[in-house]
Amino acid sequence: METNQILTVVVFFIVMIAIMSEKIHRTAAALAGAMALFFLHILDVEKAIEYVDFNTIGVLVGMMIFVSGVKRSGLFEYIAIKAAKLAKGDPWKIMVSFMILTAVLSAFLDNVTTVLLVGPMTIAICQVLELDPVPFLMTQIMSSNIGGTGTLIGDPPNIMIGSAANLSFVDFLQNTGVVAVAIMAVMILMFKLFYGRNLGASAESIENVMKMDEVKAIEDIGLLRKSIIIIVMVLFGFMFHGLLGIESSVVALSAATAMMIFGKVNVEHIIVDAEWGTILFFVGLFIVVGGMVETGVIKNLAKELIAFTDGNIMLTMIVLLWGSAILSSFLDNIPFVATMIPMILAMGHDGINTVPLWWAISLGACLGGNGTLIGASANVVLAGISNKQGYPITFKSFIKVGMPVMILSMIIASAFMLIRY
Repeated sequence: METNQILTVVVFFIVMIAIMSEKIHRTAAALAGAMALFFLHILDVEKAIEYVDFNTIGVLVGMMIFVSGVKRSGLFEYIAIKAAKLAKGDPWKIMVSFMILTAVLSAFLDNVTTVLLVGPMTIAICQVLELDPVPFLMTQIMSSNIGGTGTLIGDPPNIMIGSAANLSFVDFLQNTGVVAVAIMAVMILMFKLFYGRNLGASAESIENVMKMDEVKAIEDIGLLRKSIIIIVMVLFGFMFHGLLGIESSVVALSAATAMMIFGKVNVEHIIVDAEWGTILFFVGLFIVVGGMVETGVIKNLAKELIAFTDGNIMLTMIVLLWGSAILSSFLDNIPFVATMIPMILAMGHDGINTVPLWWAISLGACLGGNGTLIGASANVVLAGISNKQGYPITFKSFIKVGMPVMILSMIIASAFMLIRY
């Protein structure tokens, strides 16, 4: 390895160790790694900006501001109380229903948008029932990544792969969609073992829930109506932004702008409420990973994965599946997939059947996000919301649940791929 490659790897691992040890805040660790690359002259500011995914940043900022405005209408509290009463206060039924809701929404919307909408509702429900919301939020994080795997538009890597390989929405439903449904079914059983025995609300709290009037939770009926209208437009925008020829960040930032103009809310307050620490964390992490892309580390790693299999298509498929999952647990999956796409296209030009390889990197890159706290944007965003509300989700606590889920998901995906191809 060249000197710059070694330095970028060292910086990356120092940042990862700092985050995992939790002795340094993850935002400070990521930004310190970015600054180190500047001082080492591996990247300059102009080059670093090229590696920051401003579409992702735009979605994060836009939806955080929008959701902050919606919260002031009382919508989340209304839904929380209504959902709890419909479930008769049964925590397990609430957990399963929100898992399914999160997975379905994530199949059609950006995962970050989904958790920004569902997360506050979950916390409100748990506060009413006097329950710890962390188990509920953990199941939703897993469900968002699994649901996003199932469709062409559910996760950015799928959009990239679909475009490069000319795969349709139906193609994804027949492959990644089938796997996502199977994994969700197994996950529900798995979480019954993880959390089922410890979920129980007192008779008094259940009685209090059933006595509550959800209508009284509405603080601003005018804002509520406007919020619902904007939410419908946002859902439409995210589902059809490709056909409309606009980026998903434009949809999110338009929602935030509409809330600030038409919502009649205090603009400064809803801007301050955004998780700016999370935003800066992503900027720093994009730059740290960008350093490894710039020096060729990720490209060389991808080449080694292909060379290791010596052209055996089944072995290549399994290595790509598991390799993508493991790497995507710690790295942003977008640069990895961007590196793999031209390599798989080149293999296709040599006469190799690349269809199984496309599904392997799709399943691995998307499902691998459940492995660690930093494996996917939705993980970090929802953990940030939970931490801010006083319910910490740490790297260690996340990996205890996320890594078993990721490994089990990979076993199911591997079985499907071996049977199908």
